[in-house]
Amino acid sequence: MESSTTNDSFPSNKENGPKKLDKEYYIYPHKKLGKGGFGQINLGENILTKEKVAIKIEFLVTRSHLYSEFEIMKDLQGYDGIPKIYKYIKAKENNFLIMELLGKSLEKIFSYYQRKFSIKTVIQIAYQMIEKIEFIHSKGYIHRDIKPGNFLIGKGDNKNKIYIIDFGLSKRYLDKSLRIHIPYKEGKGLTGTARYASLFTHFGIEQSRRDDIECIAFNLIYFAKGKLPWQGVHAKNKKEKHKKIMEKKVSMTPEDLCEGLPDEIPTLIKYARKLEFDEEPDYHNIKLMFQNLLIKLGYQKDPKFDWENDDNFDKENESEDSKKDN
Repeated sequence: MESSTTNDSFPSNKENGPKKLDKEYYIYPHKKLGKGGFGQINLGENILTKEKVAIKIEFLVTRSHLYSEFEIMKDLQGYDGIPKIYKYIKAKENNFLIMELLGKSLEKIFSYYQRKFSIKTVIQIAYQMIEKIEFIHSKGYIHRDIKPGNFLIGKGDNKNKIYIIDFGLSKRYLDKSLRIHIPYKEGKGLTGTARYASLFTHFGIEQSRRDDIECIAFNLIYFAKGKLPWQGVHAKNKKEKHKKIMEKKVSMTPEDLCEGLPDEIPTLIKYARKLEFDEEPDYHNIKLMFQNLLIKLGYQKDPKFDWENDDNFDKENESEDSKKDN
């Protein structure tokens, strides 16, 4: 886990095959795994061990968001659910972050299952999301972009583990001593993804731990119902779209929003909204609430996700992996 520099620029897309990024790693220019606001993620490989890795590429910018993400992820290493990071490379034209290769995102798996998860899987996702965000908060950070595309499952035997990724928008809410909380502020722009943003975020209030919790609740509704009521709103521009999404969220009570779902989900929304700006969420009781819900619904003997023991899902993953290797 180190930072280094290289004079190599990102290989041209006209060239074929793996390209040497530095002395330790190859990058596959044509094997894109995903993309984001600051760049994209490609498949890579450790030259010595042959281990496949994910390489996040940040195209030339004046200020590197990727280095900030590298620093945060360094601070979070060692926890089961945070991807391992191996190296940060500052190149002539691009920056690269080399990290552990994981499986599909919950967004992609959701699409595979016709945009509907079983309530059992939704509850188990809730438990693991809370676990991950509790750890991140314990280290003094808030994530600020909780969405299905930022949660990935592990590969192989770890497909029952959910990992959280993309710390490009994350920030400290506590100083390095973990004692002093950031001050309350208003008039802030919306950071994150409007679809899952909390009401306080829409209102322009500085984000804190409570906002990550409310974002998780919106993700759970999305997984259980297939979509959120404010999806697909028509607007002239992003500002107007964010306003319409906010108005829809304000107009609906948590109970209306969660109609047909277990009471625990609207309870989570109401709980997050009642938290003070600098108040610590009760992670233990939130996890216990979902754990008890599993038992109440009779799932205590079979705590598996929809994609576990699904031969068709496994075959599709194996097919994708073989394409990556070729």
